[in-house]
Amino acid sequence: MTATVSPTDVDPFDLPDWLGESEVTWSADTGLRTGHLVPGRLTGPSDEDAVACDLLAVDEAYPAPVTDSALRSRAHQSWQHGQILLAAYDGRLTLLVPGTGFDADRVLVALERLARAVGAAPASYAAHLRLGR
Repeated sequence: MTATVSPTDVDPFDLPDWLGESEVTWSADTGLRTGHLVPGRLTGPSDEDAVACDLLAVDEAYPAPVTDSALRSRAHQSWQHGQILLAAYDGRLTLLVPGTGFDADRVLVALERLARAVGAAPASYAAHLRLGR
């Protein structure tokens, strides 16, 4: 993902209803240490309902910024207020998170904020993390 890719804003109310009504698991497709973008997916009561959902650390700037400064600022502002900025890149839901990478704690906080954004109890969300680079 590079700065030339333009995201589309995502309203949490436009996401599938089951994200706010069911047990939800976010599963990483790669290890958290692979960089600023961690692809993953949200699954619920049925695997057919899966939603692609990636995590993007918006402060990564080498070899090029991954977001423009306005989007990075919006992501930080949302985070400062206990929320999370949602966007879509190439049709994939993306959680925009301050920082340059991810650890388990940062992933859990991002998912907790997503749960609240869709009206779910954070305890109904779980994470399946992958180790490695």
